[in-house]
Amino acid sequence: MHILISNDDGYLAPGLASLAASLAKVAKVTIVAPDRNRSAASNSLTLDMPLRVRHMENGFYSVDGTPTDCVHLAVTGLLDEEPDIVFSGINNGENMGDDVLYSGTVAAATEGRFLGLPSVALSMNASEPKNFSTAAEVAVQLYKQLLNKKLPADTILNVNVPDVPLEQIRGFKATRLGQRHRAEPVIEARDPRNKKIFWVGPPGETQDAGEGTDFHAVEHNFVSVTPLQIDLTNHQRLAELGPWLDEVVL
Repeated sequence: MHILISNDDGYLAPGLASLAASLAKVAKVTIVAPDRNRSAASNSLTLDMPLRVRHMENGFYSVDGTPTDCVHLAVTGLLDEEPDIVFSGINNGENMGDDVLYSGTVAAATEGRFLGLPSVALSMNASEPKNFSTAAEVAVQLYKQLLNKKLPADTILNVNVPDVPLEQIRGFKATRLGQRHRAEPVIEARDPRNKKIFWVGPPGETQDAGEGTDFHAVEHNFVSVTPLQIDLTNHQRLAELGPWLDEVVL
């Protein structure tokens, strides 16, 4: 089996190296990752400029684009051999609840699924994780399970791992996405020329974080595994949307 590994923290991120080292023990791996941190790049694909790829000293491919670019390039022509599965991570910081809409880590996995490959996104609930080896072992065990039982074609696994030693992990839990409160206000500042600038504020605190959510599982030292779907259609609302549109007059 051939595993494609990417991330959004850049090709020098320690989480990427840890994931690659662990999965290399059980399969062939190829790493194609951004040349710098591209966190919160979401599913952006670069169309207004060419992409440059460099083969780095550590054996990884570095791309001056987004996580989505990396996976797209790798699967559609960069590599001589198409991969069988995509792993994205290990991300510095959790990707739970509303985070998945912005996450470059999840976006890399999404692109893999768009291109027909089983895909897994892995994150840890710490900005500077100390236990990457825990998430790396989780990845190995999920990979082995994927070999035995394939995922449905429309499913991505979004995995969040507590930043604790492996022996403190209580198991796996299938979870749904929780929800955060509204994001904090932007932070206003001034540049060296006294021009007004803004920094995006921090995400909101957890709101829907009860039992069954990804937030709750990780807080209680379980590995949260959330199945994400590519089809964003709200199928439950289709029936009522028809009569609503009937009242719209052109």
